Amino acid sequence: MMQNAKTISRRNIVISGAIAGFAGAIGLPSLQKRALAEYSSDMTDELSILNNALYYEHQAIWAYSFAAGKLSDSEVGKAVLAIALANQADHKQHRDALAAAVKSLGGMPVSPESSYDVSSYLDKGEGGLDSDVNIAKLALALETDAAIAYTMEIAKLKTPALITAGASIGSTESAHAASIRAAFVSLGVKIKPVPAAFVSAENRDAWVLKV
Repeated sequence: MMQNAKTISRRNIVISGAIAGFAGAIGLPSLQKRALAEYSSDMTDELSILNNALYYEHQAIWAYSFAAGKLSDSEVGKAVLAIALANQADHKQHRDALAAAVKSLGGMPVSPESSYDVSSYLDKGEGGLDSDVNIAKLALALETDAAIAYTMEIAKLKTPALITAGASIGSTESAHAASIRAAFVSLGVKIKPVPAAFVSAENRDAWVLKV
């Protein structure tokens, strides 16, 4: 979320949440290359998706840490921080599982970068860094896009176990978004925690909250 950091496009951020952490849902590190090969003779694409996911998982973890440093010590700030830390904890588990999965397939896990940027969200008024409430709105937009992207990215996988895990983590990302919306409800904002029957590009506007 750093203003002067490397620009990351909306598409990249969407992908970051799309695959982020699906390995942890089924304990992927315990799946050896031979077992995965039973479903797919060519793991190149799977490995590429896993490593790309790991890159953006690093980004998600960084984003929550950076935002946490911007929060106030007010009751609202503390509430947002609690949600952020809980969501980040999930992402850290996803990161660890993804890295282990990449290694198990003979790949080299990508390393985290020092900083990232989500200016595309800020420019569109889908959150901000100027207040506790706007930081929460930014997190909501990121988690919403993560959930949406799962529906696109898991279709590229070939291994049934990974597809199942992707669907599972997609629902977790939706839960993250709903938990943030529920926090707004607790603050007296008249919105539904789950505003639609689906989380998709078509109804994305129903999920995100503008500044």
